[in-house]
Amino acid sequence: EIKKLIRYAQVGKWGRGTLLLQVVVNLLLLHLQVSMANTSHVKQHHFVLVHGAAHGAWCWYKVETLLKSAGNQVTSLDLTACGINPTPFEQVLSDSDLFEPLTKFMESLSVEEKVILVGHSYSGSAIAMTMESFPKKIAVGIFVTASMPGPALSIAAIGEEAKRVQPPRDEMDNVYEYENGPDKPPTSFRFGPKFLSANMYQLCSPEDLTLATKLVRPVHSYKADEILLSDVNYGSVRRAFVISHEDKVWSSEIQKWMCENNPPDIVKEIHGSDHMVMLSKPQELYLSFIEIAEYLD
Repeated sequence: EIKKLIRYAQVGKWGRGTLLLQVVVNLLLLHLQVSMANTSHVKQHHFVLVHGAAHGAWCWYKVETLLKSAGNQVTSLDLTACGINPTPFEQVLSDSDLFEPLTKFMESLSVEEKVILVGHSYSGSAIAMTMESFPKKIAVGIFVTASMPGPALSIAAIGEEAKRVQPPRDEMDNVYEYENGPDKPPTSFRFGPKFLSANMYQLCSPEDLTLATKLVRPVHSYKADEILLSDVNYGSVRRAFVISHEDKVWSSEIQKWMCENNPPDIVKEIHGSDHMVMLSKPQELYLSFIEIAEYLD
């Protein structure tokens, strides 16, 4: 193809600038074709994607498509009362209730199978608990701008540090319900469209924001489970963390603090991404997953 371009240039059909541009473009296309042809030689993995609070498996649609297109197996789960899971949100009384679909999925895996477990936001707790319970079934746990507790770092300590370094959250149009009375803690909440737009989806497309306003579900308020993690189980599973630099829910400062106080095996950073990094920067997140998998293989 390149020889043909040169031959055309020699007979005066293209100028030198056009020739150079065409050569570069065709070299890039050739590289892409070779890369696609070699896909079968790259080790394929089974990724399990776990969404954050109020969301569902739907929020992974871009990254899931990219992973599957590269030949990987992908399982994206709806947690209890999330996505299209039919359980009423009022029945979620603990983290164990919320994370039950993930627990059941892990129990269904054969003893020989290992998955790459990915948790976003609040589901950092989900994959941490799962790493403690099923360490031999997990090749690596990936925390995507997520809470990342450890044997010596509690969820409570993470929460306190987040309050210290982050400004108080403006609830804007978030809706809280007080079924036990106005003088009692709220029993549930739901993200409002303005809050989603300003704090979680500020770098996403308008279409993805609209999708979120239609699909996020109410969250039942309860006291989070105490997570007990051991070096023997949790500590035996390799970990990775993906930092989203423009996240307004978990600031990059608190994300880096967690990595410093509970160091993972590898840290990837994505710029120009908000809290919903799988939607604002899907290609970059996909590549981070592939690089993490290859690095830790």
